[in-house]
Amino acid sequence: MENKDIWQSVLAQIQFHISKANFATWFQNTEVISKKDGIVVVSVPNAFSKEWLSNKYNKLILKGLHGIDDKIKEVEYIIRPQSSKSPNLKPSLTTEKINIEQLNFEEFKVDKETNLNPRYTFDNFVVGSFNELAHAAALAVSENPGFTYNPLFIYGGVGLGKTHLLQAVGNKIIESLKKKKVKYISSEKFVTGIVTAIRNHSIDAFKTSLSLIDVLIIDDVQFLAGKNKTQEEFFHAFNALYEKNKQIILSSDRPPNAIPELEERLRSRFEGGMIADISLPDYETRLVILKTKLQEKHSELPEEILDYITNNVKKNIRELEGALNRLLIYYKINNTPPTLEVAKKLLKSYIFSPFDIANYKKIIEVVAKFYNLEEKDLFEATRRKEIVGPRQVAMFLLRKELKYSFPAIARKFGGKDHTTAIYACRKVSQKFEENDKLTEEINLIKQRIYSG
Repeated sequence: MENKDIWQSVLAQIQFHISKANFATWFQNTEVISKKDGIVVVSVPNAFSKEWLSNKYNKLILKGLHGIDDKIKEVEYIIRPQSSKSPNLKPSLTTEKINIEQLNFEEFKVDKETNLNPRYTFDNFVVGSFNELAHAAALAVSENPGFTYNPLFIYGGVGLGKTHLLQAVGNKIIESLKKKKVKYISSEKFVTGIVTAIRNHSIDAFKTSLSLIDVLIIDDVQFLAGKNKTQEEFFHAFNALYEKNKQIILSSDRPPNAIPELEERLRSRFEGGMIADISLPDYETRLVILKTKLQEKHSELPEEILDYITNNVKKNIRELEGALNRLLIYYKINNTPPTLEVAKKLLKSYIFSPFDIANYKKIIEVVAKFYNLEEKDLFEATRRKEIVGPRQVAMFLLRKELKYSFPAIARKFGGKDHTTAIYACRKVSQKFEENDKLTEEINLIKQRIYSG
């Protein structure tokens, strides 16, 4: 396999694990320039990119390279200014069968005014039992923004189609109601905008710019947790838009009542509209998604391979598409579809992932992150409610998912008496049956544990 094909295969995998903005920022103008003795040398345009890739994305890059060639053990980065080479992100097409540019880089056709990607539409959104309520609510909002469900709050795990659905609403409104001003923004950018406005003493101008928007779409609002000043400003912006019947659409990885450190007045606003969840797709829906993606890419794969992917890649739609793309890249490079045996080898990293197995470290990490805590907080000798509850959940999951004995759980938490572990597990078990909020929280935590 040529160096450029190796790198395109790795890029195809990476873009499904990081945001579009980060992918465009850090992987533009990069390429593999040599592969020898298990060492791959990647050229980058500047020192900043070199530092970022080597420190932030090296494990992800190495994993992708190792999946293609298990002899690759190390990655080195060298600086080669952009002017000395042509951009690498749009590979040349060697066959008409698969449009590799469409396969990997459609993501970047983003409208600068709205931040919407025209690729995301209702037409190519696959509807199943796992998302039909969210889809119906989103469609209703797109036909009558500001009056049907306001706000619309959609939640679900990573890679299940929340962003697609949110942007589909925006794109449909722009298409059918051309006078409406639509703005899509991630909560991270929203926070950055508010922080910058406060620092520059221009918060009034920032609020004015928001007031001109007819449809405000904010992705991943769970990142507002704990940011009190941002929440305060967002609360006022929310009210100003809501009072003028401007549509607000939000997404999160969890329902409003499970977002830690969210002001009660904001939580109340979020819960005042329509809340819809997106869960994991079933076998039939996963198969339809694969066939829809193949149709979009003007390609075909044998039914037995589609069945293999559908049966084995179950975490989310993003991984499903990533697995498909890996096979299509093989198809493009070799000009022949992969056999089932080849497909099994190519998809080994998707199917036999270490993240599929729960372990002590993963449970502690996920529980702490879910409740917006440091891992060390769970082991703190305190009776504070915000610590005790998550600690009991961690004990419960160690018991249920890993079958730890009560003395073993006690030892993990600093040698506490094992009766403490018994009490914690019994209490969570009881609440799990009676409290819908805790049931949802634990199900979301388990989903994260097993999805990596």
